[in-house]
Amino acid sequence: MTRTIQQLERLVDCRLVERTARRFALTPEGAELLAHTRRILADVDAVAAELRSRAALEIGFSWLLPDAWFAATRRRYEEQGGRITLRRVDGPLAALGERVVDIAIYRKETGLPRHLASRIIATEQRVLAVAAHSSLAGATDLSWSDLADRPLVVNTVSGTTDAASWHPADPDRVVIACTNFDEWIELVAADRGIGVVPDLARTRAPHPGVVYLDIPDAPPSHVYVAWRARPVPPRSVQRFLAAL
Repeated sequence: MTRTIQQLERLVDCRLVERTARRFALTPEGAELLAHTRRILADVDAVAAELRSRAALEIGFSWLLPDAWFAATRRRYEEQGGRITLRRVDGPLAALGERVVDIAIYRKETGLPRHLASRIIATEQRVLAVAAHSSLAGATDLSWSDLADRPLVVNTVSGTTDAASWHPADPDRVVIACTNFDEWIELVAADRGIGVVPDLARTRAPHPGVVYLDIPDAPPSHVYVAWRARPVPPRSVQRFLAAL
């Protein structure tokens, strides 16, 4: 502390503390500097608090958000004084890695680089999507294995289902690839192949050319949230994770 005070005295070019064997007290100049410093630090704290209140946590997602989960999480986070903005992006994980968003919500199971972390936030039942004029449109009692050799439309960026979702996977299966949900649903409507999506699509993404069918034994899919774990996340991200 003595060295720090001496450095400060050299900086302002005056004595700030009287130091004797029996006395250690502020000089008039030291008392004046202390009063100014307290006011400056209070102003800094106030400005920092104001800026934090304006900052919004940006959440990237590629497809529909789980309704009940997101509403509850948003309410808890905003009760703590936080704000959330949403950004629709085709690749939420890529946007997270590029610091375009603070949080990524995604459904496609994938390995993450070491500086990212994730956790499961929801589990969803899968449903079959077929063209309205497909021979399958009126089918009942379909099983997961009944679909194993059908041409399959796959959203390679954010989809939840691909040929490897069936075991064993058919190496000769016809796969029609696309990179977003809009392309995916139009390809299904054109009867280029079947599609499989979370049940949420039935009510949130209706399409006049697509019929959604139940597959009771379909394996469920998961919804994940990811964040930058290294370096230590900012307090806004930590508060959001605590609100999950």
